[in-house]
Amino acid sequence: MEWNEPLYEVGAGDNSRVGVLVIHGFGGSPCSLQELAGRAVDAGYTVALPLLTGHGQSPEAMEKSRWADWTADVDKAFAWLKERTDQVFVVGLSMGGTLALWTVERHPEVAGLVSVNAMLRHPQEFAMRLLGWLGAPRWVKAVGNDVKCPGVDERAYAKLPSRSTRQLALLLAEVRRDLSKIACPALLFSSVTDHVVPPKNQREIFDSLASTDKTFIELRNSYHVATMDYDKEEVFAGTLGFIAQHDARATVGEFRTGVFPERNEHA
Repeated sequence: MEWNEPLYEVGAGDNSRVGVLVIHGFGGSPCSLQELAGRAVDAGYTVALPLLTGHGQSPEAMEKSRWADWTADVDKAFAWLKERTDQVFVVGLSMGGTLALWTVERHPEVAGLVSVNAMLRHPQEFAMRLLGWLGAPRWVKAVGNDVKCPGVDERAYAKLPSRSTRQLALLLAEVRRDLSKIACPALLFSSVTDHVVPPKNQREIFDSLASTDKTFIELRNSYHVATMDYDKEEVFAGTLGFIAQHDARATVGEFRTGVFPERNEHA
């Protein structure tokens, strides 16, 4: 599939009644999560990986989008899964993790949440709101390709509209307001070194969740885009193991697929 192509795939076999919603990040594209989504498809799950409005095209297209467009994109993908499955898990990278949190806040029936270096706060939120409102400067520095492994390209924008950073700031504030409502099982991956989202974001999310079943895993050999970095296999195995563990059909203590990693795990 093309780097900017959304994926909507109905699963096969016993796992087809389990849905997995996968959400990419700010200024990025489905490319950063295509391999993870593909692993879920291979495991038989029904998978939706939407392309967020204004993404995967041009920075000019992104400039016209609003945070409500991104949440609407995610809601449509969630509804698509709900029509075809009995339970849905939500997985997100970076702002995709923010949108995953937003989804669970509004859909408490979600079976489980997986976030990878999700954004909850940004050190420059005030400037993002102000400059984005003014639209000046029009463009700001891009944040893509924060990957430790050489030669990896997540196909993110080379520049970002300042107006879009304001939309991101508004989304973050919206998600923070209802974070304590989340009570579903949760798995959080956090890169120890992240040049885009301060790692303390992950600890704040973890501590704020009302979930009694939650796990925090540190990634020591990856930067922000961990789904394309040296630790990606740990992220893939951990995600599939988490879904299998929390599959409502599974016998207690029995995994249907994958192996859930125990390294760097903190309850």
